[in-house]
Amino acid sequence: MDLLRNPVRPYAWGSRTAISTLLGLPVPAPHPEAELWLGAHPSDSSTLVRADGSEAALVEVLHADPHRQLGQACAQRWGGRLPFLMKVLAADEPLSLQAHPSAEQAAEGFEREERAGVPLDASERNYRDRSHKPELICALTEFHALAGFRDADRTVELLNELDVPELAHYVDLLAAVPGPEGLRALFTTLITLPQAAVDALLPPVLDGCVRHLQAHGPYDRECRTVLELGEAYPGDAGVLAALLLNRIVLAPGEAMYLPAGNLHSYLRGTGVEIMANSDNVLRGGLTPKHVDVPELMRVLDFRGGDMPLLTGERQRDCVTVYPTEAVEFELSRLDWAERAINPLGIVDGDGLAGTDVGDSTVRLEPVGPQVLLCTAGRVRLLAEDGGTLTISRGQAVWLAAADPAVEVVPVECDESGRTQVFHATAPS
Repeated sequence: MDLLRNPVRPYAWGSRTAISTLLGLPVPAPHPEAELWLGAHPSDSSTLVRADGSEAALVEVLHADPHRQLGQACAQRWGGRLPFLMKVLAADEPLSLQAHPSAEQAAEGFEREERAGVPLDASERNYRDRSHKPELICALTEFHALAGFRDADRTVELLNELDVPELAHYVDLLAAVPGPEGLRALFTTLITLPQAAVDALLPPVLDGCVRHLQAHGPYDRECRTVLELGEAYPGDAGVLAALLLNRIVLAPGEAMYLPAGNLHSYLRGTGVEIMANSDNVLRGGLTPKHVDVPELMRVLDFRGGDMPLLTGERQRDCVTVYPTEAVEFELSRLDWAERAINPLGIVDGDGLAGTDVGDSTVRLEPVGPQVLLCTAGRVRLLAEDGGTLTISRGQAVWLAAADPAVEVVPVECDESGRTQVFHATAPS
């Protein structure tokens, strides 16, 4: 087992406090910090920091010895690549309106752009690899998002509540076909409006949202979000499209799984995210980046309805697993309250009075590549071969498939009385 040093991505929508606080660095950061990457992405790999002080990029270590690091089955299935990328995502501003392709759509789109000679690093490139990109976000703080098309009947109700005459034609379009085809027709119409039409429609829609808020209407949160997006992205058709999506708030510990074709935008909050190791993103608005509406329309899923919120499956008192259909990753959360740690008898800042901790430990078998990230308190890792390693908030560890089994032992709580670790692995 080796410590990981992980790169921070400084996107403009990021927070100046969340990731720096997690890492124990000065706050505020000198620039927005959007994502902490834990994995072996070719463009920004984590670095292994070994006990002897030597360092190596994880992506290079996997390339040199994929079977030892990933396990034979994982290495063969994913071509020697780590199939998942784990992140801490910290948003102070909305991300772009976006969706990800299925595996089949990604493979076809990649080959199509290769044949067309579109450079991999071109801004207009949609498919930078052949993989799909399912993802799961688990909230560390209250986390706000738009995700998935709302049930058509409820969207008709929302649009009628705004009482905007200029919207009447669009409301009728959905009301006449209140299902996936109606949502497809309305979304297509809104997202492809000429700029002059967007400029004419947005002001009365925003005025309607203000009136709805003043009247304490039932769609308070949705209207506030549209007003915020309208201020951040004036004249963007994505603001109109946002009216069609579910407005979601995740409490800490709740999660949301986003399969292929799910249109979404993260609005604000901090969470642990895990995804297939891919860069394929199709954007539909709320961004100055490349937007390819025809290609986006090829991948979107227009089935309306509430987005399932995942609370996880409790395997035992301190382990919660977030199962999904993704074959590239599995995320679990390890939690201990102060009462589970006090019996250990901490003798100093780094030592334990004993190791007979019973149900307080979590045993990790060597089933494949694993990443551990401590997000609260401090834990001790005890390997079967006698190796030990202690990590505190913001620190992460890489467990290779060939490493021995490890016991995760809580050592110290944070000021709120919690110890917490997120565990990512590739399903066996």
